[in-house]
Amino acid sequence: MTGTVHIIGAGLAGLSAATDLAARGVRTVVHEATAQAGGRCRSYDDAQSGMRIDNGTHILLSGNVAALGFLDRIGAAGALTGAPTARFPFCDLGSGGRFALDLGNGVLPLWMFDEVRRAPHTGARDYLALTRLMWPGPDRPVGSVITCKGPAWEQALRPLLLAALNTEPDESSSDLVRAVLLGSIARGGRACRPYLAPKGLGAAFVEPALAALKNYGGVLHFGHQLRRCVVTGDVVTGLDFGGGPVGLSPQDAVVLAIPPYAARAIIPELRAPDEFRAIVNAHFRVTPPAGMEAMLGVINGTAEWIFCFDDRICATISGADRFMHSTKEELAALIWQDVRRVAKVPAELPPWQVVRERRATFAATPAQNAKRPGAATPWRNLALAGDWTATGLPATIESAVRSGVRAAAVVMR
Repeated sequence: MTGTVHIIGAGLAGLSAATDLAARGVRTVVHEATAQAGGRCRSYDDAQSGMRIDNGTHILLSGNVAALGFLDRIGAAGALTGAPTARFPFCDLGSGGRFALDLGNGVLPLWMFDEVRRAPHTGARDYLALTRLMWPGPDRPVGSVITCKGPAWEQALRPLLLAALNTEPDESSSDLVRAVLLGSIARGGRACRPYLAPKGLGAAFVEPALAALKNYGGVLHFGHQLRRCVVTGDVVTGLDFGGGPVGLSPQDAVVLAIPPYAARAIIPELRAPDEFRAIVNAHFRVTPPAGMEAMLGVINGTAEWIFCFDDRICATISGADRFMHSTKEELAALIWQDVRRVAKVPAELPPWQVVRERRATFAATPAQNAKRPGAATPWRNLALAGDWTATGLPATIESAVRSGVRAAAVVMR
């Protein structure tokens, strides 16, 4: 590669592509429209709550080889804290009961046959029903393949799949659910151990990536919003950042690593998902009580997952479109009531912040999955990256990192 690769967007997909290319000695320039890198995985100092918070709480699993490999490549392998086993504790606010789905740390799903390690009132047969999703076939809603009801579905399968897909699992793509299962539960507990970033996503992913990019000689420009690509035939010949087109040489290439709606605004001919799902994240400045689980699933509550860090408690609602008309104050009060019911915390609402992402991910339905484009495009020097491209996975950190590596491979060709 003798030219310059222009990466448009400094989210995880763009940073993945940029560090991969720069490490190979390719001249790499990253253009970020905002004043901060990281996209949906950014951290920032919030004045209202007095905390440094993540835009949203994301977890990795030990089977996310692309994302963990990215951390290793940028020198941040120790930035995450991993659980010793794949144990997922839950609290049912309807019954008041607590249990844990304990997948262990092996390669065989022996937990299915141990009632202590399963959700209450479930049997091995309830989980073995997932094998119907393992066989490739036409992509269709999960609810047309398996029965999406019963204790195992409500207490374990739906919460885990909703967190991965950010779309109600029964209406989600069977292809994407198959990919999630094959990369996690089907590989045993050793592929399902959860990892969290105790010092924040910025410290784990973004800051080390920027340092690695600089060390490799890459360049990053903030406040560079691409307005349009100048296209001649099947080649991008110029980039316009608002001051008129800047020409590209025949050896240069471009990677669009921005959300699908932004990519289509630049190149309307692109095929891309156009239906999205929201996520709500709440952050409370309070010291978690001793003995509180680092990650706790919530059933029959407003929040779905509660996370405890040294100086704060965070909560997440996936597929949260129904809450987009609620005020932040209403959401903070509702979610804090859930926190109070699972943890010994004061009744008074502590300093807080609620972050709502209306278009957090593409809707993981069969129709939207079919609209995802590959990394290569009809334009010879243009590649795509982003968790919305055809990575075979739902919109996750693993998908974003994988897309960046694929885009880098395309431009290297």
